[in-house]
Amino acid sequence: MSDDTIRLVTIGRIVRRRRRLLTILAVVGALVGFGTSLLFPPRYTTSASVLLPGAWEERELLTQSEIATSSVVVDRVAATLGWTGVSGSELRDRVSAEAADGNIIKISGTAETPERAQRLSDQVAQQYVTFVARIAGDNTDPEAAAGPEALRKLVEQTSRRITDLAEAADPGQTVESVQTRTELAKLRTTLQEAINKLDEADPAANGANMVVMGPAARPTGEAPPTRPQLIVAGALLFFLLAVIGHLTAARMSRRPRTEPEIAAALGSVLLGTVDVPGERPAHRPEGHGPRARIRRLLGVDVRWDIPTPQTSGDEAGRQIRYRRVCARLRDRLPVPRRLLVVVPDGDETARRAAGQLVAEAGNDPLLRVVGVSVSQPMVPDRDNESGALVVLSAGSWTAGELADIAAACADAGHEVVGIVLASTVRARPAPPAGRPPDGATPAIAVGADAKRGSV
Repeated sequence: MSDDTIRLVTIGRIVRRRRRLLTILAVVGALVGFGTSLLFPPRYTTSASVLLPGAWEERELLTQSEIATSSVVVDRVAATLGWTGVSGSELRDRVSAEAADGNIIKISGTAETPERAQRLSDQVAQQYVTFVARIAGDNTDPEAAAGPEALRKLVEQTSRRITDLAEAADPGQTVESVQTRTELAKLRTTLQEAINKLDEADPAANGANMVVMGPAARPTGEAPPTRPQLIVAGALLFFLLAVIGHLTAARMSRRPRTEPEIAAALGSVLLGTVDVPGERPAHRPEGHGPRARIRRLLGVDVRWDIPTPQTSGDEAGRQIRYRRVCARLRDRLPVPRRLLVVVPDGDETARRAAGQLVAEAGNDPLLRVVGVSVSQPMVPDRDNESGALVVLSAGSWTAGELADIAAACADAGHEVVGIVLASTVRARPAPPAGRPPDGATPAIAVGADAKRGSV
């Protein structure tokens, strides 16, 4: 698993074999989401819009958005509302403003009830317009205030002077007099248009003409995240964390799975691989006590990272594998002798394979099965047996645990003469009675039966 690519089939295997644990974790996550929703009461959000007349640049609109949520405006809102225990700094966290299309400032307010949210948005919009209008009317800079007014007076004087010049021009209808009066009229019109544009661009005038576009709408639903959203998010978060935890544990697993890795960990050679028909009870290791019962309840007593067993051949094909392993074992022994078949405790597949191996070997060589604890391996001392044959399933034990088993065999005076790997397979269903198995050649009638069958 550590070198395999994470595929959908792997995630599907986790969901299928850990469905109890994932379901329980999802329920726990939903309860956590529900508890979180109790800590954070429901919130309601609504918005009020303020129209800014005239021409505004994007940078200026952003500045107006900051002014709408400034501490000066929000403090005035808090003083006007007079909500108990709610200060201006707290209200500032509940108020936001953004510039929308069409020179509109959209002011949003969030509160515990729809009524409060509506009042908050309306008050912020009103106080913002009032504050901007006050700034526009209370210009404290004498030079800045006198500049535009002096320019207007100068333009008015110039306009009157132009009128006097036009009247003093030659009253006749000569070409030169007509052209002079026309040019003077154009100059007066141009000056008047410049004054009008100056008035339109005046920020004080624009600020005084801001309009609140109606009261804020009363919200009909909670602002996200709502309680159902928190419950679903908690369940989904715990589910994903459990799946990611399984994948991470499998990636970090140091259990050897290939034949060379297992042979190197035990310091011996591999004699072969045998198949064991899968049975549901055989996959669950025996155990007693509270921890074992909890593991069975959660469904974590079954390995999830073991691939789905492949469909095997018939019983005859499986027996051939056992016979070949026994033949290789005899070839490695210079003289017939008794051997211990060492099986790790909890490896039910290996235990069943060892029993079948003993039955196939008979008395040549004579085998005796012993179980060895993986946490504290202890192999019987050398007596009648002089050698050990290790039978185990791939991917079930770490390299350190396998090395401890090999060390326990050496400590008891047994040489590990070989290794046998046991893999779980799915047995083919037996064919119906009277029907030959697939691939079987039908018998051909001979002799008298053939003659009777001829026409």
